[in-house]
Amino acid sequence: MTRRQFYTGVISLAVAGVIFILPFVFVLLTAVKTKQDAALLTFSWPVEWHFLDNLTEVLRTRNYMLLLAYFNSTVITVCSVTLLVLFGAMVGYVLQRRPSGWNKVIYAFVLAGLMIPPAVVPTIWILQSVGLFKTLTGMVFIQVAYGLAFSVLLFRSFIATIPRDLDEAAIIDGAKPWQIFFRVILPLLKPVTVTVIVVQSISIFNDFTNPLYYLPGRENVTVQLTLYNFQGQFQTQFNLLFMNILLVTIPPLIVFVFFNRQIVAGMTAGAVKG
Repeated sequence: MTRRQFYTGVISLAVAGVIFILPFVFVLLTAVKTKQDAALLTFSWPVEWHFLDNLTEVLRTRNYMLLLAYFNSTVITVCSVTLLVLFGAMVGYVLQRRPSGWNKVIYAFVLAGLMIPPAVVPTIWILQSVGLFKTLTGMVFIQVAYGLAFSVLLFRSFIATIPRDLDEAAIIDGAKPWQIFFRVILPLLKPVTVTVIVVQSISIFNDFTNPLYYLPGRENVTVQLTLYNFQGQFQTQFNLLFMNILLVTIPPLIVFVFFNRQIVAGMTAGAVKG
């Protein structure tokens, strides 16, 4: 390693620390302060540590709303990611392995799904028409609709790296199309599948705007919406607010820390071909 590379690495780590680590430390310190101390919003050591007190109060707020929010967010995330992996892999496989005029049209719609912003009012009208507005099922439908294009592109690029000889060998052995996909192709998609699971799980779990628009009601609250519990027009309890932020941030952070290498591997696997 040259001296220039060493200094470049040090500077990069320093910048990353300022951007990512310092905000998290600020949240952590504010979350354990008293109400008066936290209201100052200063980057300082707590005068008194109130970790357990703040944690207990956050959990008990509004009859343990945070626990209900964790349950709702977990259900939405698990169901949405499962459907995204299944449908994304299937659509990506068809687009890559069966080129046709219709597939070009479908691929154009997939790209449009990444660029065109969602229309909130028409979406609410559709959900109301089918009876899915204010339901977890409707929220799953929204998350799948918004995240499918990204998943399809990742799976399509990765499938391009898988030799077609495997498909042909399976056909010679008498395998049907669904058997080729589920028994031959799908097991080989583990790297990109992990990437889709991690990226989409973090995105859906941390989603704020979609539950705000499409999932009103206390019984449907998600973890991000619980931040409103400690904010008001005339007063904000910053110690409890930051404790809530800390509790909401930790699960996605843990997932990202343990699976960041798989994310990079899955994102770059299809960059060589297709």
